[in-house]
Amino acid sequence: MYYENYYWGMNVIWWILWIIMLVWIFAVPYDIPYQRSKRESSAEILKKRYASGEINLEEFHTMKKNITKAKNK
Repeated sequence: MYYENYYWGMNVIWWILWIIMLVWIFAVPYDIPYQRSKRESSAEILKKRYASGEINLEEFHTMKKNITKAKNK
């Protein structure tokens, strides 16, 4: 039999595929759909800050105007 291109019963192509698959599983950024919770929008963060008392109503409205202006550009 001819075993020159085989390593431990697997062809070199299979080893390459396994390595690619392992790199993809462990090294790919975690922005895979449905794997992480969605990122909060700036409006949601602003609402949380107002609800927790970090900012007052005037600051809330000012920041909200700035956010809507930035989205419309």
